[in-house]
Amino acid sequence: MNEIIRTSGLVKRYGAVTALDGVDLVVRRGTVLGLLGPNGAGKTTAIRILTTLLKPDSGTAMVAGLDVVAEPDKVRDQIGLSGQNAAVDEHLTGYENLEMVGHLYHLGRRRARERARELLAQFDLAEAGNRSAKTYSGGMRRRLDLAAALVAAPEILFLDEPTTGLDPRSRAQMWETIQALVRDGSTVLLTTQYMEEADRLADEIVVIDKGRIIAHGTSDELKAQIGSERIEIVLKTSADIPAARSILGELSVGQIQVDEQNRTMTAAVAGGVAILGQVVRRLEDGNISVVDIGLRRPTLDDVFLTLTGHAAENDNSASDTKASKTGKRETVR
Repeated sequence: MNEIIRTSGLVKRYGAVTALDGVDLVVRRGTVLGLLGPNGAGKTTAIRILTTLLKPDSGTAMVAGLDVVAEPDKVRDQIGLSGQNAAVDEHLTGYENLEMVGHLYHLGRRRARERARELLAQFDLAEAGNRSAKTYSGGMRRRLDLAAALVAAPEILFLDEPTTGLDPRSRAQMWETIQALVRDGSTVLLTTQYMEEADRLADEIVVIDKGRIIAHGTSDELKAQIGSERIEIVLKTSADIPAARSILGELSVGQIQVDEQNRTMTAAVAGGVAILGQVVRRLEDGNISVVDIGLRRPTLDDVFLTLTGHAAENDNSASDTKASKTGKRETVR
């Protein structure tokens, strides 16, 4: 059986707020599924249900062929979880953190120690292994948290916004680590609000908004849904926006997006470089001063904006905020 995670009609409510509204997911073995959407979309709620930390109000969820409600203990034996916050004990060393998790998984003292040393080396933390975790940088803490999720060598990993709050270098290191895990045979369900992260890591992407799946496909397939290339213009003065918009309106093939504060305009076009040349000439003829102009392919940001009418950014709505208040590790074992 190629699929390793499946949900059907998954529903979860928090009072009057519907966090998940009939979600159907399928994750194929040995792949990364990116669950993409803003905070509050329902991503964390889905992760908590699939990792047995929360029960759905209706629908079914199967992990490794096991029902997460009927067989939670067996599910926990198959999975690893790294949450939004690096849930490590800052008073313990990196080695002690991993050894402790090994004991929680009943690995035995010798195996727990061996596994702690292996993972410290794998995550480039060996030199810091005997230091208190409170001395670790944010990127080191995130790597230690991911290492803790791997102590029992689970086949399935749930990573809930694993790079939130990291600097670009630490984020790139985490991406490389996740890619290496998948090459070694792991299956990953990854939630993220970073479009670049989903583009880089996910074999398939599910876009979720307000508890509902609104799109599903590969990154290229989703971009193809909104078609054409984009012309992006940065004007010298906002006074030229109406005239520039009129020109783009005659040459574009879709809705024009305008950011008056930053004096930027974006429009879908057909014709590539040729149409870009026409726009440049029309702007020059209209004496419209341009700071920058360029032609680019659609991004996942464009996909999300087109599908939802708003950018994929924090909205801190009640559903996932309520589901994510605890910062301590809820050990899945």
